[in-house]
Amino acid sequence: MLRQLMAISLLLAIADCVRGEANLYVSVAGEKRIAVYRIAAESGELTHQSDVAIEGEPGALTTDAKGRFLFASIRSEGKLASFRVKPRSGSLEHVSTVSAGEDPAHLSTDRAGRFLFTAYYQAGKVTLHGVYENGSLTREPLQSIATAEKAHAIVTDPSNRFVFVPHTAPNAIFQFNFQATTGRLTATATPRVTAPPGTGPRHLVFHPRLPIAYVVNEQGGSVTAYQLDPSAGTLAPIQTTTTLPADFGGRSTNACAEIRIHPAGRFLYASNRGHDSIACFSIDEAGKLTAIGHVATEKTPRSFDLDPGGKFLYAAGEGSGRLASYRIDAKTGTLERLETYNVGRQPWWAMAVELPEEP
Repeated sequence: MLRQLMAISLLLAIADCVRGEANLYVSVAGEKRIAVYRIAAESGELTHQSDVAIEGEPGALTTDAKGRFLFASIRSEGKLASFRVKPRSGSLEHVSTVSAGEDPAHLSTDRAGRFLFTAYYQAGKVTLHGVYENGSLTREPLQSIATAEKAHAIVTDPSNRFVFVPHTAPNAIFQFNFQATTGRLTATATPRVTAPPGTGPRHLVFHPRLPIAYVVNEQGGSVTAYQLDPSAGTLAPIQTTTTLPADFGGRSTNACAEIRIHPAGRFLYASNRGHDSIACFSIDEAGKLTAIGHVATEKTPRSFDLDPGGKFLYAAGEGSGRLASYRIDAKTGTLERLETYNVGRQPWWAMAVELPEEP
């Protein structure tokens, strides 16, 4: 019976990975633009479609769950911008820009797409803006909460009841209750989980089916798996695994950046800046990680993403101005390098999005 349930779960996961057309959006901070690329479904090849000029340096990108609207942080100006994603082309139409706070480092929406969360690296806070039906943002945040310096990400759990904010400076993940109907954040009974000194929890992803979060540690050169208490909304560490090979001698100069999980929940990837690689892991039925190797990237892989179908990975090299594409082996999770693309100075963010359906 257990094997049958596992087989059914895997088939559902594979079916969930079958997607439509998708685009890759790249924040090119050094040239103040967002570049739009079409992803070829079978080959993973990228074709440049258009560019959107930004009044400042674009950083983090996110979309609502249906891919109708794209949101961008403008880190140099302390602003947030929203765009409508056109259904067929995936081109971007500007909707609104609002002032936010110093150095907005990370964005996400709640699972219903009604609210935009922002974590601020310099300002040491989080905010919550409302999202109107046309994709525009409320001029003022509905809520602003001081946390600590170097807030680096903000993510809801799959149930849309809790929000987690990793901070690299205090080595802590702040934990909030989220009221989805009113859009209010309140600290949980345990307001933070603290990591060991020198860890630097940076970005966080949830497993698609298990109550487990994975956090990439900037200074620690590692990934920590946390068990989620679904009633209390708190995280507890259960495993920490290095992102670096045993023979790498530059651990003190390495800084992890991004983390992504395969949509089937069987593989996990994290980027190393310094070693300049993507660390690859398999995930077992209990959510535990096993290292399965590393692949070289372009210099300083600040951001990378998987296409919605889980067939390809795209890693942007902030230090080289190029982006590398890889094919993901569906059975092993290992990566095969495909192409290299010139994208421009300082690519800060790469995000693959399934294009929305016609209204």
